[in-house]
Amino acid sequence: MPNWRRAYVPGGTFFFTVVTDRRVPIFGHPAARAILGSLLRRCQLKWPFEINAIVLLPEHLHAIWSLPAGDTAYPRRWGWIKKEFTKNWRLIGGGEQAVSPGRERDGRSGVWQPKYWEHTLEDEDDFERHFDYVHYNPVKHSLVRCPHEWPWSSFHRWVDAGVYDRHWACSEDARRTMKFDEIESTVGE
Repeated sequence: MPNWRRAYVPGGTFFFTVVTDRRVPIFGHPAARAILGSLLRRCQLKWPFEINAIVLLPEHLHAIWSLPAGDTAYPRRWGWIKKEFTKNWRLIGGGEQAVSPGRERDGRSGVWQPKYWEHTLEDEDDFERHFDYVHYNPVKHSLVRCPHEWPWSSFHRWVDAGVYDRHWACSEDARRTMKFDEIESTVGE
């Protein structure tokens, strides 16, 4: 059994991969996307943090969060989001996967994988590689040909802010240069 250890860097910036149970495409449902969006905003009100980047794919999401100075409680935030999402998803009749007796005893649902992937971003280069990875992810998974074609991404906010050109990573040449080998071990896919 793995020895799960989390990095607790006060005020740190973290990359996350959070996956639905058995990779069921729950986020293909508009209601699921709405519930998650609402919960992220509510969570930010309860325990402030900045969402630097986020992309929501049918069965997983990637996000980069920055916590306030002195704060290390991202597990509390993710636990709350996953618990509240499950509760709200069930209320509207959303389906979930069958769980083992052990997971049931532990109070686990069949909506989320029990764990999530976390990587502490170490410097500006690490941040930029993961930031690009988040926004390129729908292309990587062959959901679209260009990041701007995927509506459930912070890419659009960063185009509006002038960080990305709208057609970033759209050409065949640009896609060939998108190499994420050096961070592959840090993204949890």
